[in-house]
Amino acid sequence: MAAALLAGVIGLAGCDNQRIGELEEGVSTEADVRARFGQPENIWDAPGGRVFEYNRQPQGQKNYMITIGADGKMSALRQVLTPENFARVQPGMMMEDLRKMLGKPAKITPYALKRETEWEWRWVQPPNSPMVFTATLNDDQRVVRSGSSPDRSTEAN
Repeated sequence: MAAALLAGVIGLAGCDNQRIGELEEGVSTEADVRARFGQPENIWDAPGGRVFEYNRQPQGQKNYMITIGADGKMSALRQVLTPENFARVQPGMMMEDLRKMLGKPAKITPYALKRETEWEWRWVQPPNSPMVFTATLNDDQRVVRSGSSPDRSTEAN
């Protein structure tokens, strides 16, 4: 079972790399992006255009944000589950801003008695260490703390 899941994840990553390789910033159009990646998970308004969210959670370890400029062409394609983006997550950050920065989490766990909710994203710390980034939100939907730890779900049983 674990081998089949691993093969599926590796296959998904390979497909993403191929799709990404077929797109070129400033040349590829919104139609090209949709043809390679399909319907976005979300579409966010951004200065000078829109951002398409392509989520690879919970099985994958990447989330992509693809910016489409006002001219209808792709101006940026980035994988957002990175240590640099995690460092930007600060206490007080609003849930919507967190979601726009990192995409849909792999897992959301409410803790009613603590009045908190944990959002988790699976990611890979270079060169190949599976990790989980967790952001804890309070009842006001603001980040109270965040951090990364090893992804124990990938360890052999």
